[in-house]
Amino acid sequence: MTPLLVAAGALVGAPLRLLAVRLAGRAHRDPAAATLAVNVAGAAVLGVLLGLRDVPAGVLALVGTGFCGTLTTFSSFGADVVRLVDERAVGRAVGYVAATLVVGLAAAAAGYLLVR
Repeated sequence: MTPLLVAAGALVGAPLRLLAVRLAGRAHRDPAAATLAVNVAGAAVLGVLLGLRDVPAGVLALVGTGFCGTLTTFSSFGADVVRLVDERAVGRAVGYVAATLVVGLAAAAAGYLLVR
């Protein structure tokens, strides 16, 4: 049953991520903006989920692994950093790494503390 719950969450998270990338691409012409946005949003959702008490394992699989796992992405984050460095935008790459870490961790902590 758990793999089906993960797949069900992924059916929502993956298309939402694609939509975010397309919208950010139109607005900013930079896929890094979309990656940052979905990673921060996913961190906040996962923070809320983990901050709740006694969350059933099925909900963790559905929302935590399935939805958040496909909404957020480390591979795109890594590729964005490499692309920025390749474009000789090292300052932007460093800023992007710092923003992802700081804002992502802050979003997870805020979500967690919000429900505690």
